[in-house]
Amino acid sequence: MITPVKISVAKRMIISIMQAGLVPFLTGSPGIGKSSIFHEIATMGNLEIIDLRLSQCDPTDINGFPDLKGNKATYVPMDTLPLVGDAIPLGKVGWMLLLDEFNSASPSVQAASYKLVLDRMVGNHHLHDKVFICCAGNLETDNAIVNPMSTALQSRLIHIQMETNMDDWLVWAMDNKVDYRITSYLQFAPKNFYSFMPDHTDSTYACPRTWVFANKLLQKVTMDSDIIRPLLNGTLSTHVTSEFLAFCNIYKELPSLKDLESSPETVSIPTSPSTLFAITGFIATHATDKNMASLAKYISRMPMEFQIVCWREMQQRNPDTCRNPVYQQWAVKNIRELY
Repeated sequence: MITPVKISVAKRMIISIMQAGLVPFLTGSPGIGKSSIFHEIATMGNLEIIDLRLSQCDPTDINGFPDLKGNKATYVPMDTLPLVGDAIPLGKVGWMLLLDEFNSASPSVQAASYKLVLDRMVGNHHLHDKVFICCAGNLETDNAIVNPMSTALQSRLIHIQMETNMDDWLVWAMDNKVDYRITSYLQFAPKNFYSFMPDHTDSTYACPRTWVFANKLLQKVTMDSDIIRPLLNGTLSTHVTSEFLAFCNIYKELPSLKDLESSPETVSIPTSPSTLFAITGFIATHATDKNMASLAKYISRMPMEFQIVCWREMQQRNPDTCRNPVYQQWAVKNIRELY
C-alpha cells in the first residue's frame, strides 16, 4: 500500500519524475486539487498544458481516425496531441499532456492509452520529444468510478497518493488571497475542511475545490444577500454552510479597523477561540506598513498562540511583512515561542 503524501511533497515528487523522463500517476480523493497541481507545475515549467479527461474520451481521441488508402489503413491523429515536427507554442518550452481521470477510462480507452504511455506513440506517429505525460485519477475506496488497470500499465507509472492536508492548502489559500473569513474559519473548524465520505447522501461536500468555489461566490455576493445561504448550501453542503455563516456573524461584533488603529491598547481582546481566529484573519488581511505599529500593540495583548497565528498569516498574505521593523522587533522578542 502506498503511503499518502502532502500536497507540497507530491508536487516535488511529480517534478522529479518528469525530470527523469518517467510518467507520474497521482491519485487521491475527489476535490483535493490533483488537477490543479499539474496546472501549477505546467505554469512553473512554462509548459503548454493539454488536459484530456479520459473518462470522456473515445479510443479515436488517442489513436486517431483510421484512414483507408488503397488496401491499407493508417491512423490520422487528432490535432490535440503534439507530434514530432510540430512547432512548440510561442513562449513555451514544451507541453504537459495530462491524462486526467486515467483510471476512470473505459477498458478500450485504457488500451489506447497504453501505447501512448509506454511507446509515446499516437497511432503510427511519435509524440514530440518535448511532451511530458502525466496521469491523475481517483481512489477506488472513495466509491469513485475506477476501472482496473493491467499490471503492465501499472508498472510503467510512478504512483503517488496524495493526502488531504489543510495546512498545505491554507498556505496556498493565503498566497492566493482567499477570503480571510474562509481561512480563519477553517483554522477554527478544521473538521470541515474536507467533509467527503464515500457514502455521503448530500448533493455536495466541503473540499479544497468547493472552498475555492465558495471564495469566488463571496467575491460577488454579499453576506446580507438572501441568496448567499442557498448558494453556499449547494457548494459546501447545508451542514458546513450553517456553521460557516454562524462563524461569519462574529465579524459583525468585532471592533472596526479604525478602532484597532486608533485605540490598540484599550480595545477589548476576545476570549473565545472562534472570535480570536476571526480577528486574527481580519487583522492579517488589513495590515499595512502604515498601520502595522498600531496593530502590533493590539496583537501583543492577545494570547501568544494567536499572536503567532496572526503574524504568520500576515507574512503569508504579504511577504514584505518580514522586512517591517515592527515585525522584526516582535520576532526577536518572541523567538523561543516561534521555534
